[in-house]
Amino acid sequence: MNEALNGVAWGRPSICSALQYRDIETQIAAMHERGGRINSINKHSRVSMSSPPIEITFPDIRRWASGNTGLDYVWSFRGSLPGPHVCVSALVHGNEVCGAIATDQLLDALQGRATVKRGTLSVVFANVDAYHAFDVEKPFESRCVDEDFNRLWREDTLDGSRDSKELRRARALRAHFDQVDHLLDLHSMLEPAPPIALAGDTAKGLALARAIAIPEHILVDAGHAAGKRLRDYAGFADPNSAKSALLVECGQHWERSVGEFACDVMWRFLRHFDVLDSVPFALVDKPIRAQRVIDISQVVTVNTERFQWVRPLLGLETIAQAGTLIATDGVSEIRTPHDDAVMVMPVPHPKVGQTAVRIGRFRA
Repeated sequence: MNEALNGVAWGRPSICSALQYRDIETQIAAMHERGGRINSINKHSRVSMSSPPIEITFPDIRRWASGNTGLDYVWSFRGSLPGPHVCVSALVHGNEVCGAIATDQLLDALQGRATVKRGTLSVVFANVDAYHAFDVEKPFESRCVDEDFNRLWREDTLDGSRDSKELRRARALRAHFDQVDHLLDLHSMLEPAPPIALAGDTAKGLALARAIAIPEHILVDAGHAAGKRLRDYAGFADPNSAKSALLVECGQHWERSVGEFACDVMWRFLRHFDVLDSVPFALVDKPIRAQRVIDISQVVTVNTERFQWVRPLLGLETIAQAGTLIATDGVSEIRTPHDDAVMVMPVPHPKVGQTAVRIGRFRA
């Protein structure tokens, strides 16, 4: 099926192919060659908020709607040998298509040539209503329906009386995620930047990111002031629990390589836990770059409607000098807290209460 819905081509994306490093990654590599500092920004490498290019095909996931677990869009497969329950989660945000591309292909494989040999493998399409609301004329508005699905995972929020479409879906999925031992949560980014793994602030999260071996950049952070992420829910973030989770930002939302990268991460994750009887090794056995860890030192949260950047920031650019003014928020000035400050996932137009940027430094 390949039909136009809300101006988008919905159909079957092509099978994962070799990753294509785009202009933004070339700039970052050049930055590192200069000693980790960026001197200028190529404005043409940034996506326009009004007319972002959409270079991917959106998979038609309606064929997976029935699930096989009693929950819509949730599938689970059990092997004959004992092992962990591993889960791949997609569409926590409705306009982040890469996870749907990867999990659509995984489910296809499980209907045919691939078999779960040990433990349990589950696949979750999370915020399906937001995904189906995607409109090419308003592509940023389908991140969620009522609120951010990925800020709802505090126990008191899930147990509370507040209501929204995302909360209803989170509460419905909660029991499923309670059974998961190891989670891969696939995401993408608003602005072009190299892929990055969000490992949380535990040693086990960092170990999982290193075991998968991609992407090159790993972020060690505690999340957002606005609410808890799925990757930080319950045992996933408990250092005393054997459970683990990894959130991977696979690139800009709709660039051509984003689905390819999500597939590569997913196959590596499944190979690490030895879940399937076979993995398309041609996809995962390719040259990779040595990983670099970024420790977050400051999370900038917007406090007023007068927040304004001094200049556009490039994801993962490094600002050499401490005290450099990067933004104002009402009467407050936002300055780099230390030398060699790495700008992680800056948001061009953040709203009050949202994270504008995370600031860190590369670990020696």
